[in-house]
Amino acid sequence: MLKIGVLGVGHLGKIHVKCIQQTTCFELIGFFDPDDESALQLTNNHNIKRFEKVEDLLDSVDVVDIVTPTVTHFELALKAIQKGKHVFIEKPLCNTIEEAATLLAACRKKGVKVQVGHVERFNPALLALENTKLTPMFIEAHRLAVFNPRGTDVSVILDLMIHDLDIVLSLVDSKVKGIHASGVSVVSDTPDIANVRLEFANGCVANLTASRISMKQMRKVRLFQPDAYISLDFLEKNTQVVRLYDEGSPDIPQDANLMDLQTNNGKKHIHIHMPQTESVNAIQLELETFAESINQNKKTKVSIDDGYRALKVAHEIIKAIEKNGGR
Repeated sequence: MLKIGVLGVGHLGKIHVKCIQQTTCFELIGFFDPDDESALQLTNNHNIKRFEKVEDLLDSVDVVDIVTPTVTHFELALKAIQKGKHVFIEKPLCNTIEEAATLLAACRKKGVKVQVGHVERFNPALLALENTKLTPMFIEAHRLAVFNPRGTDVSVILDLMIHDLDIVLSLVDSKVKGIHASGVSVVSDTPDIANVRLEFANGCVANLTASRISMKQMRKVRLFQPDAYISLDFLEKNTQVVRLYDEGSPDIPQDANLMDLQTNNGKKHIHIHMPQTESVNAIQLELETFAESINQNKKTKVSIDDGYRALKVAHEIIKAIEKNGGR
């Protein structure tokens, strides 16, 4: 069983603590948090040891779970990596690209495992497509949220859109060759609404919209590829796959979800499939998957390279918005 410590026990940190306690792969040794109010709830109500110094916690564990504000990620992660500890770090990886590059180099030098907390990779809507070949040529993503002061220390790009950036970059096997972006600051000092168009070298285009001042929540991604239209609802945790078949194709599924369509090119068949999704605790699953990568010495599901790439594109988007007059 891997010994783990948690850095940061605010709102999300407490959720991580609860998830760790429900796993069988980690032994929770304790936590560090300079905020007395946040810490007292755990020490008094859950009898979890509070460490007064980060270094003392690091010396007592195999793995560290960093759930602190983004501006502190670099310093804490670097200390852990230099001590040879495996690191789970919440998204975004760091505050700057330079910090992320330093962590990447340190990680490779020490040979430790690092996983970035892009939790939507573990959403049942996406997991349901693990056995589906995905070759999207157009992607549309909407991530809308009602206003919450928590998280407004960074742009909506780093707060919300980075989830979809990570998903898009993991699905498109090609380099980003063009970025067009606009954003508006409404209630905070950085953009609260943003729209981005990513153009990839293979011809794929992704259109992403993120807002943290909407009247309703929405987390949807739509994929269009030559053989299918795929809709993912990350909020409702369901998936729909629509495929078009030629008349006489041997691959046509024979079930009640088949409809005929008359086109100028003859008769076609539309098949609608809703893959079964399993109810999972995404945070607990990503932590368990991280433990598996350590124990079996295999690549992490969301590697530090993935986190670096998503952060790099995010900062390029922020620069594009600033160039267009946004903040």
